[in-house]
Amino acid sequence: MLIIENQNYEAMSKKAAEHIIERVKQNPFLNLGLATGGTPQRMYEYLVEDYRKNGSDYQNVKCYNLDEYVGVSKDNKNSYYHYMKKNLYGHINIKEENTFIPNGMAKCLEHECREYEEKLTLSGGIDLQILGIGENGHIGFNEPGTPFNASTHIVQLDSSTRKANSRYFSTVEEVPTHAITMGLHSIMKSKEILLLVSGENKAEAFKQLTSGKITTDFPASILQNHKNVKVMECLGLNE
Repeated sequence: MLIIENQNYEAMSKKAAEHIIERVKQNPFLNLGLATGGTPQRMYEYLVEDYRKNGSDYQNVKCYNLDEYVGVSKDNKNSYYHYMKKNLYGHINIKEENTFIPNGMAKCLEHECREYEEKLTLSGGIDLQILGIGENGHIGFNEPGTPFNASTHIVQLDSSTRKANSRYFSTVEEVPTHAITMGLHSIMKSKEILLLVSGENKAEAFKQLTSGKITTDFPASILQNHKNVKVMECLGLNE
């Protein structure tokens, strides 16, 4: 696990974007795993700025998102489909058919999970996976207690996760109780992982990630077993 310290959130976001751009240039057919939320938002802005200025080409890149809320439609402003369209997909030349996000409105959620996992497998797996981390150690929406061998699955969101995500909703009661997420086993199959850690509120999670024991009580700890993880952190300022 390589730890890369950054002076602030801006510097971390720029460096993360540059890493993605470099990988896309090296492999125009890159399979890119993407995260949502506050932490990667500025990174996406840098990717869009680079596309407008330098024309980095995403037409053959395939993007697979980590998760989506259950019961939230694509046109809902709090869906991750809407987030990705607003922050990235709507501003670069990626083909819509090359963007994959779990369908939280699927009639059979179990079938949707199996189908999404199959898409990941048939694609050859994720080349570069972007991750954030929750204060309770979740990655994707893999909450404490998630088995390390879990593939894409339905998860009941922890109360701390719903509270943290309530900033995007009117009330915490509006935050969905369930989500579809790539499993820890799915994530660990990625060839390279880039984990972004930002804000004083993530300092304890960062400490446990890098020096704690590997346990399902802290899902991100499994990353200690991955051979190619880069952790970009800036812990001095909140996101």
